[in-house]
Amino acid sequence: MNSTNENQITPSRIMEVGMGFWASKTLLTAVKMGLFTHLAKGGLSGKEIQDKLKLHDRSLFDFLDTLVALGFLQRSGLKESAIYSNSEDCNLFLDKNKPSYMGGILEMSNNRLYPFWNDLEEALITGKPQNETKNGGKPIFEAIYADENKLREFIYGMSGVQAGNFIKLARDLDFSKYNTLCDVGGSGADLSIQIAKNNPHIKCISFDLPAVEPIAKENVTRFDLNDRIEIHSGDFFVDELPKADVITMGNILHDWGTKDKLILIKKAYNALPKEGALIIIENIIDDERNKNAFGLMMSLNMIIETDEGYDFTLSDFNKWAKEVGFSNTRMMHLTGPTSAIIAVK
Repeated sequence: MNSTNENQITPSRIMEVGMGFWASKTLLTAVKMGLFTHLAKGGLSGKEIQDKLKLHDRSLFDFLDTLVALGFLQRSGLKESAIYSNSEDCNLFLDKNKPSYMGGILEMSNNRLYPFWNDLEEALITGKPQNETKNGGKPIFEAIYADENKLREFIYGMSGVQAGNFIKLARDLDFSKYNTLCDVGGSGADLSIQIAKNNPHIKCISFDLPAVEPIAKENVTRFDLNDRIEIHSGDFFVDELPKADVITMGNILHDWGTKDKLILIKKAYNALPKEGALIIIENIIDDERNKNAFGLMMSLNMIIETDEGYDFTLSDFNKWAKEVGFSNTRMMHLTGPTSAIIAVK
């Protein structure tokens, strides 16, 4: 028996991941209750937080101090004498009153995804979604797009999550030889806004379903970019895509099965001129399928949420791009687990 080896091996990683839902649910609950929005106005005592959130005495300090230990809150003093304040990242991204708020996606995760993931085992065995559709509800996008409040929450949540990726793409990719861009599934026009802000010569189209149009127009007006960005409404499976030098799709392809992925890639190809580019923004799984854990788990989430959707590798995409007719592709890392694939016609 190798005692040295035994001493080096610990169960800490197993416990950290296996019990990870404790940390997750603590953060998600704090977001749902608006804790970080309250603290963005200034530090508060435990009693003041208790009054605002209507919390019980018993677990008040355990809850708040867990958030301190996890790095989401800062604290001076202890228990009754403590003053709690936001960490820098929570102050920027989890205050509902800031345009950088990304809590919408966390609220959706808490309210919807958290209970659905309890049925991951059933999803793996049956291959069927485990969301609202399981009990006769509407498919996710149909349900979200039918309710303006849900739609706004979803759009603002997604824009917060994608903001860093969109800014990096807009600043770091050379758009000098392109004059027009169409963002397919453009949601709140956030990618178009970043492209237009960072590339003054480009005119953009944000293309999505009619229900999204008012929200996209509000965002474009807020940034005073109405002369540079047009909002077009349509259904990318029914309608042809607007013609442009660049077509972008951010977190669109992973919602669909292979057949529909190919349809969308072909539609983009048809809308592009020669030398035009299709840019796909996704949590691209590494070709060895052993590094981008978030991308792989996002693909599991597509099993929970969709009938056929899944995330993919660069090699997967290259096969589809070649089949459709694109001449070459390359990948550009953006932020965290997200990358862009650029395919040239």
